[in-house]
Amino acid sequence: MQTAISVQGLGKKYILRHVGQGRRYVALRDVLAQKIDSFFRRRPAESATREEFWALKDVSFEIKQGEAVGIIGRNGAGKSTLLKLLSRITRPTRGRIEINGRVASLLEVGTGFHPELTGRENIYLNGAIMGMARGEIRRKFDEIVAFAEVEKFLDTPVKRYSSGMYMRLAFAVAAHLEPDILIVDEVLAVGDAQFQKKCLGKMSEISGRDGRTVLFVSHNMSAISALTQKLIVLKQGVVEFAGPVQEGINLYLTTSGPRGAIYQGIYSKTTPTITKAEIKCSEAGQTHNSGEEWRITFHLHHPHSITKACLSFEIVNQSQQPVLHLCAYDQMMPACTGDGTLVLECVIPELKLNVGSYYIKAYFSEPPGGATFEVIDGVCPFDVIVLNRTTLFGWRPEVATYLESGIWSIGQT
Repeated sequence: MQTAISVQGLGKKYILRHVGQGRRYVALRDVLAQKIDSFFRRRPAESATREEFWALKDVSFEIKQGEAVGIIGRNGAGKSTLLKLLSRITRPTRGRIEINGRVASLLEVGTGFHPELTGRENIYLNGAIMGMARGEIRRKFDEIVAFAEVEKFLDTPVKRYSSGMYMRLAFAVAAHLEPDILIVDEVLAVGDAQFQKKCLGKMSEISGRDGRTVLFVSHNMSAISALTQKLIVLKQGVVEFAGPVQEGINLYLTTSGPRGAIYQGIYSKTTPTITKAEIKCSEAGQTHNSGEEWRITFHLHHPHSITKACLSFEIVNQSQQPVLHLCAYDQMMPACTGDGTLVLECVIPELKLNVGSYYIKAYFSEPPGGATFEVIDGVCPFDVIVLNRTTLFGWRPEVATYLESGIWSIGQT
């Protein structure tokens, strides 16, 4: 089988500049004041220190034509940097990349789109950037528009599109213009659940029936497990694992952090996000004894007005099987309104699970049927080590009531 992508000894270095004693951020007024002070007092200006940061270090792997490969890792592991190098958006500091075929990349919402142009014009522009002839784009045009479901807004400048519409059109263009290699970052989380399912089906079709190569970065372990046949796990800029999907997921979930670890999300100015999730259970956040009290706290950021929002989460075992699902949503009391942050805590008086390892998968979205803001998967792993003698197998929470205090009250029958 022909090699689609070959990476040998790949490294990417960035230079970080630090000004001041431990200060990571310096405003323009601080720089001007410092310059003026140094001029009048004849004192040298405070010098900046330079630090080398290797986002990727000696990364090597090979992907065959037609393979669907997943790339996972914690935030800051180097996943996005790797995809930018493979997409030729930035150059490597060292190492070698060999790519056989035409590459289509979808690394963030609206990649390659011009905000002032209409959806119709951007389809042709994006196709031209990918090296497609006008006749090829015209033959695929109707199929792209139908898949993206933006017929009504086709002649509207894309700057007026919602993030979900932007993503739908961008993915439709990237997937339908017949690239040899399709590279997709975590952008699918912007779309609603129905469109995410549609996109995963299209990627499966591309790699399975059409024999094209797909690279897929996600924190959604279920999607990774369903779509890919090979997995690459990155940790602190190096390849920790490359091989079978299930083995890689198990390794990631057991080594991505200590049991009961705190999940720290990436703050976004424009997108509603889960900025933090934390488990608190019987043994100071390390392990959980089945049948005892269990708590999880979510910190939500909503940068623009949200009239109604829904937060739900699952407890998932190592076989990627959800064993518990809870949802906080009340028509009369929406979780998020206006700009700002919100803290929600779920309290389960008696969580009864079998001995084993588990993790959290959480969804922050509009009410059922609406757009999904963010999905975090494989976070806050924890262990159940002791079964309480009164454990009743088959128990499940029946009632989830959202209270004014921001705490779910969980009942059981």
